[in-house]
Amino acid sequence: MRKEDKGVIISQLADTIKQYGHFYLIDTTAMDAAKTSELRRKCFKAGIKLVVVKNSLLHKALMGMDVDYSPLFDSLKGTTSVMFCETANAPAKLLKEYKDGVPALKAAYAEEGFYVGADQLEALATIKSKNEVIADIVALLQSPAKNVISALQSGGNTIHGVLKTLGERAE
Repeated sequence: MRKEDKGVIISQLADTIKQYGHFYLIDTTAMDAAKTSELRRKCFKAGIKLVVVKNSLLHKALMGMDVDYSPLFDSLKGTTSVMFCETANAPAKLLKEYKDGVPALKAAYAEEGFYVGADQLEALATIKSKNEVIADIVALLQSPAKNVISALQSGGNTIHGVLKTLGERAE
């Protein structure tokens, strides 16, 4: 491969990393063509971009980024495929469908955190996005205010009923 071609591939990888917020490094060595094709179809349906990369080119692309991706460098051995996604837990949920551990998770960068090793798959599957966490916090903050307003409204109706009854009573 010519040096110019490598430069183009490195810049494309860097652009893809910037475009998607999260990516997973997986090992697809034990997969045959049919299983790989099935995985690609599942990724496409889930909105995940699956790319087979050369480790040295991905390493150079990660080195040129603003974020320090050095915790992932040790995982760049053997056959590496990268799953790029917008939703942090989507690839983990897809990988959990495969019970035999193939494809295997090498490492991941999700929600600005590093997850190295196949044992991190469960943690990645349960991770919440920033928007989900914000929605949970807003819901928790709204709940007490709704309870106070509800109590005030019911109390006002009770007082109104008592005053109306007292007003209608003959002296």
